Amino acid sequence: MSGKPVSGGAAGPWHWLSASVRGAAHHRSGLPNQDAVRVARCPLPDAAEGTDAPALVLALADGHGSARSFRSREGARLAVAVALRAAAGLPPSSAPSRRKRWAEEQWPTTLVRGWQAAVAQRLARRTFTAAELDPLDAPGRAAVASHPALAYGSTLLGVIVTPEAILYLQLGDGDLLTVGVDGTVARPLPPDARLLGNETTSLCAPRAAEDVRVYCQTLAGAPPALILAASDGYANAFRDDAGFLQVAQDLWDLLRTGGEAAVRPHLRDWLAEASQQGSGDDISVAILWRAAPIAIASTAADPSPAHQPPRTAPCTNS
Repeated sequence: MSGKPVSGGAAGPWHWLSASVRGAAHHRSGLPNQDAVRVARCPLPDAAEGTDAPALVLALADGHGSARSFRSREGARLAVAVALRAAAGLPPSSAPSRRKRWAEEQWPTTLVRGWQAAVAQRLARRTFTAAELDPLDAPGRAAVASHPALAYGSTLLGVIVTPEAILYLQLGDGDLLTVGVDGTVARPLPPDARLLGNETTSLCAPRAAEDVRVYCQTLAGAPPALILAASDGYANAFRDDAGFLQVAQDLWDLLRTGGEAAVRPHLRDWLAEASQQGSGDDISVAILWRAAPIAIASTAADPSPAHQPPRTAPCTNS
């Protein structure tokens, strides 16, 4: 299969895998993959210890791909790059309340302004061409002329994992799921009632920072064993939400019984199959999981065969 290989790594107790596949419909139409995903280590200052505390930053963006958003592939890549840089602004761990306040008050603005500035720089270096504008109807050309960022439109999912807390961010469609040690699947952020059909909030919207939703989860209680971020093409490949939620539980079952080797070699094939049999859209995922819960869960787990894909089949187009 063509495309980038699965990426992975670890920071402290957390491990990660990320992958992105070009949608089956995009293969047929000749469109490129307009998603972008990356997970990276981000040492954060620990004022109490005078050292850098390990942290992970996850960013996943989905370019709109509409006729008016003809540079959304580039917009998604810029969104991921900006999100990784923005994490450096997180306050030291000696002030957990400041971290929560930063996430709620500064994180959205930092991301949106950073993305808008990056888009403006790209556009200054490479203005829109006739080949890009000619396919648009008159209202489309007028919309892009009055609001050039529309051409780069993208959604964004973000997660920052620190030793004390996990910060979640969402702008637009896509999914953030958590799985507990017992396999319970939850959404750290509730569904956004404004996202109907193909409508979505976006980085290119005039008041995008106000549309960003954020949640801060302290790790004093029962932190999640696994976090799954996915572009909307994955959930749309299933008949219902229950089928998609089952995927997160299945991934946790595979990781706790077979480790990374039970998922990494197969992840891109599973995503490609979901796109082919279901949504036809690009699909990108990032999986974060903790090694300690795997050790605990594995001692009580029933033996099960490794290297099995998530057992809930994606929907068909019949």
